[in-house]
Amino acid sequence: MNFDKIGEMALGSRLRALSDKVTKDAEQIYNLYNVELKPKWFPVFYFLSSQKKKASITLIAKEINQSHPSIIKIVREMSKAKLVQEQKDKLDGRKNNISLTEKGYDISIKIEKQYVDVENAIKNTLEQTNHNIWLAIQEFEYLLNEKSLLTRVIEQKKIRQSSEINIVPYSNEYHFAFKKLNEEWITTYFKLEDIDKKTLDNPEDSILKKGGEILVAKQENEVIGVCALIKMKHTKYDYELAKMAVSPKSQGKGIGYLLGKSIVEKAKSLGASNLYLESNTILKPAISLYEKLGFQKVVDHHSPYERCNIQMELKIN
Repeated sequence: MNFDKIGEMALGSRLRALSDKVTKDAEQIYNLYNVELKPKWFPVFYFLSSQKKKASITLIAKEINQSHPSIIKIVREMSKAKLVQEQKDKLDGRKNNISLTEKGYDISIKIEKQYVDVENAIKNTLEQTNHNIWLAIQEFEYLLNEKSLLTRVIEQKKIRQSSEINIVPYSNEYHFAFKKLNEEWITTYFKLEDIDKKTLDNPEDSILKKGGEILVAKQENEVIGVCALIKMKHTKYDYELAKMAVSPKSQGKGIGYLLGKSIVEKAKSLGASNLYLESNTILKPAISLYEKLGFQKVVDHHSPYERCNIQMELKIN
């Protein structure tokens, strides 16, 4: 397989191929020095020989960063080869302590010259490279410990999906989707109130003709999200962020944040300095989204919605 043609996404496969190549040579290196070890035993063997004392399966697994079941399997193989021995812990009979046998200690002395030659060979090889793979692996492991590859792929998926989303102004052709998406989320958690019905049945009169705006998120030709700015009067707020809804099948893709960010930008373009919204604390993802957009909790005027138990504002600079 030509990994260069595939590119970086073949990293795992390439590392496995490299590991197979090194492991194959390692088997022959042990034979070269007449050392009765298998490459996969080495981390356990090295830990026990350097500790020079008994250690539990749990401790070994933790120290060499391998799973508990894999260490049990390796210890069984090494025990069969008479390199290690198991003893019940005197204080905890459920725990087995592992130590090298006399044969194992003999190998730990015999292998010292092999260590010197192998270390020098590897150092010599690394000196001939433009990029030190050992240091690169340390850096890569550190980054993956901070944030897993899975998490990084999920983030990139959201970025790609967001780039495929178009935010467009509302028109009558989107009325059905605007109403359906909002009714869907409201009835999932609460009941549809009279004020909901009035707004959703006629957004043109209830929102747009009163100086408000509605934005629509589209992916290809499908409406997957909506959000409105409702003009507010007789308060310190310019607009209310309201009627945000995202299709259930599109949730978790960052659509809500994209819509929210777009509606805030729209408010800025309209000269708004203060936005307001109402929600309910059981909608934890929504509250988290609003906080991410910069909204903060306030205690303000009476809400016309029964479901409202939190009010938030965003001061626009």
